[in-house]
Amino acid sequence: MFQSPRGTRDFLPEDQLKKNWVVDTVREVYESYGYEPLDTPAFEYLEMLRIKSGEDMLNQVYAFKDKSDRELALRFEMTASTVRVVASHRELQMPFKRYMIGPVWRYERPTEKRFREFWQADVDVFGVEGSIADAEVLSAAVEALGRLGFEGFIVYLNDRRILTSIVELSGIPKEKTLDAIRAVDKIKKIGREGVIEELRGIAPYEEASIRLLDLIGLKGEPLEVIEAAEKMLKGYPEGIKGCEALADLYRYAEAFGFAEYVVVDLSLARGLDYYTGPVYEIFAKGFEEYSSIAGGGRYDEIVELFGGQPTPATGVSFGIDRLTQILEEKGAFKDLNLGVDTYVAPVTENVRMKAVELTQTLRKAGVSAVVDLMGRRLGKQLEYADKKGIPTVVVVGEKDLAEGSVTVRDMKTGDQRKVKISELLSHLKS
Repeated sequence: MFQSPRGTRDFLPEDQLKKNWVVDTVREVYESYGYEPLDTPAFEYLEMLRIKSGEDMLNQVYAFKDKSDRELALRFEMTASTVRVVASHRELQMPFKRYMIGPVWRYERPTEKRFREFWQADVDVFGVEGSIADAEVLSAAVEALGRLGFEGFIVYLNDRRILTSIVELSGIPKEKTLDAIRAVDKIKKIGREGVIEELRGIAPYEEASIRLLDLIGLKGEPLEVIEAAEKMLKGYPEGIKGCEALADLYRYAEAFGFAEYVVVDLSLARGLDYYTGPVYEIFAKGFEEYSSIAGGGRYDEIVELFGGQPTPATGVSFGIDRLTQILEEKGAFKDLNLGVDTYVAPVTENVRMKAVELTQTLRKAGVSAVVDLMGRRLGKQLEYADKKGIPTVVVVGEKDLAEGSVTVRDMKTGDQRKVKISELLSHLKS
């Protein structure tokens, strides 16, 4: 018996319907904000993915050579592919607001909650320097979470310029800054002592590591933390710019209506090397074991690195599979009808053609419907509809048809009533 490759899984119809609902809900929110759909190939040139991706990420890339010996790789996220599009299509109107939803691949150690193939839903803005763009992508993410049924989550904010300045302030050599940031990025996974261990060989002495972790441990109200960071970073112009950007972003968060969820966390790093300004992660309260359910940040330099014009950019990405798993645990799908609305059950062979015609009429009117294909007895048909969770069965019998009627059965309550065929559509839609 063959199995799916390690780190992947099959989505049977019941699970895929749940995933589809999450994707459709997120897409609906993104489009309500004016973001347009974009799609790109599942694989790219490996050389392109190497640009500003970071060593840890490159170790997770599924790379291969094609029959012409070209080095290719499956996309591990969607930002690089989108940047390639922006760099090569200079006719795009700015701001370019796009969303992408699809699979990505990372060669990580699989766990019960982490897979090597998974879906992401990205939303990005290109061409806007101000924090209003950062706030808008976060607002879209927050609204999507609310539409999905999340009641509690935390939006963690930081700025890479603040973190870079704190690394320098702590006494770590400038050339080791990215290595230190990658170590700090693991703090939620491996804890304070684990990060100190990671910093051995990066920091010149352990006191510098301890000082770094103390400095990024500031807690409090968002604007208070930003003000304290600003005082701490006097003499570090880039760090001050980061503080100003975060304060601006928080004020926009108030205008967009999601400031209540915001926490400024100076330890937040994000692992990718291309971030240049604000970075963010979203966690679901009560489900911290899943790590973040969304994350992103500003990356103002990468379009130019890909051969395009200097173009500011920012975005955030959801893990669709992670969202679906959490919603499953929350019982969010219990009362949703994600499948077919109506089952049409012919009682005898004599009425089968009429049942097919009736099913087609319902489908053309926008009612999802299935008709028995196997010639089963009525009892078996009702049993099948019940197991599939189909809420309504339309029973087509000879006596009812002679009166121009059918019997409609509510599968949840067991109630049933005769309905004129001419009134069936309005009855089902009501």
